[in-house]
Amino acid sequence: MLFIQNGKLLTMAGRSYEKGSILIKNGKIEAIGEITCPSSDIQIIDATNCWVMPGIIEAHCHVGISEQKKGMEGEDCNEMMDPITPYLRALDAINPMDPGFDDAVRMGITSVMVGPGSSNIVGGQFLFMKTKGSRCIDDLVVKEPAAMKIALGENPKRTYMDKQKLPSTRMSTAALLREVLFEAKQYEQDKEVALQQGNHTFKTNFRLEPWLPVLRKEIPLKAHVHRADDILTAIRIAKEYDVRLTLDHCTEGHLIAEHIATSGFPAIVGPSLASRDKIETQNIDFKTAGLLHKAGVKVAITTDHPVTPLYHLPRCAGIAAREGLGIEEGLHAITINAAEICGVADRVGSLEVGKDADIAIFTGNPMEIFTKPLYTLINGKIVYQAEKC
Repeated sequence: MLFIQNGKLLTMAGRSYEKGSILIKNGKIEAIGEITCPSSDIQIIDATNCWVMPGIIEAHCHVGISEQKKGMEGEDCNEMMDPITPYLRALDAINPMDPGFDDAVRMGITSVMVGPGSSNIVGGQFLFMKTKGSRCIDDLVVKEPAAMKIALGENPKRTYMDKQKLPSTRMSTAALLREVLFEAKQYEQDKEVALQQGNHTFKTNFRLEPWLPVLRKEIPLKAHVHRADDILTAIRIAKEYDVRLTLDHCTEGHLIAEHIATSGFPAIVGPSLASRDKIETQNIDFKTAGLLHKAGVKVAITTDHPVTPLYHLPRCAGIAAREGLGIEEGLHAITINAAEICGVADRVGSLEVGKDADIAIFTGNPMEIFTKPLYTLINGKIVYQAEKC
C-alpha cells in the first residue's frame, strides 16, 4: 500500500482538492479526498505544495516502433509495399526498451497510444499501453487492438506514386479505403449468416478479420488527416460506413471547426511544435485546439513522437492553453480527454476510486516550463523519482 498526502489533487473527474490525499492498494486507487493514512506501516509520499494529477496520456505516437538512434534496424513504423495492411499489429514491433519510454516516465507520462505510421492508406492496428513496468510488451498493454490506422493526404500519395501503383491521387486513396470497407462489411455479413446457419466450413479471411472490431464500433478508425478537405473526406467515409473515427493531427481543423463539431468525432491535435515541412501542414497553429474546443469538439494533444519528442507533451498542451484552449482544458487534453478518445477511461485519465493508480506529482502546473516532475507512479508503483537537490 502507498499513501500520497497533502497534495493539490486535480482529479479530472469534476472535483479537486487543495489539500487532499490518495490511498493506493494493489495498484488501484482505494480512496481519495480529505482522508487520513489508515496505518503507520504504509509508505507515505508527502506532496505538500505539489500538484498531484493523473498520469499524462499521449493519444497518438510511435514510441518504441520508431526507435531513437537506431536507423533502419529500429524503424518499424511503416510497411511501404502494400497500401492496404489492416492485419499489421503494433504489438509485434514495439520495443519497450526504446529510450523514449524512459523520457516519457521522467515527464509524468504513464500511458501512450502507439501504432503504425501514415505511409499506407490502411496502416494497421494501434494499441494502448503503459510506459513502464516490464520488458515484455504484452505485460504493458491496456487495450489491443485500440484503433485501426488510416491515412489520407500527401503521405500515401508520396509513398506509392513512385512505385507506379495506387494511390497517386486523393481520389484513389478514398476509393481504395471505401473498397476495403465495402469488402469487410460484406465479409462480416457472410460470416454472420454462416454462423447462424451452423456452417462450420466458412473460411476466415486473415486480411478482413481485423476490420470486425471497427465495424462493430468497438474501436475507431484513427485517421491521419492534416488538410481540411482530407478531414472532411475521413468524416464522409466514416459516416457512410457507420464507424467511429478520431481525427488525428487535424492541422486545419480550426478552418472547419463547426463541421467537425457537427460530425461528433473527436480531434487529436498536433504536432504543433513542429516545422511546416509539408504543403498540407502550412496552417499549423497552436490556436487550433482552442478553436475546436470552443466549437464543441473533444480535443486531445499529441506530439506524434518522434516528430516532436514525447517529453514535450505537457509543454505543447501549455502553449495550446495559452493560445485559447485554457488551463483546465489543456490539462484535460493530456489526461481524461485523451483517455476517453482512446477508449480507456475506465482505467486511466482521472483520479477515481477503482482506477489504475497512474499518478504524476509535480512542483506546480506541468504545462509551465519551470515545473519539475517529482514522482511518476504506474499501477501504484514508483517508476520515477526525482533526485534531491
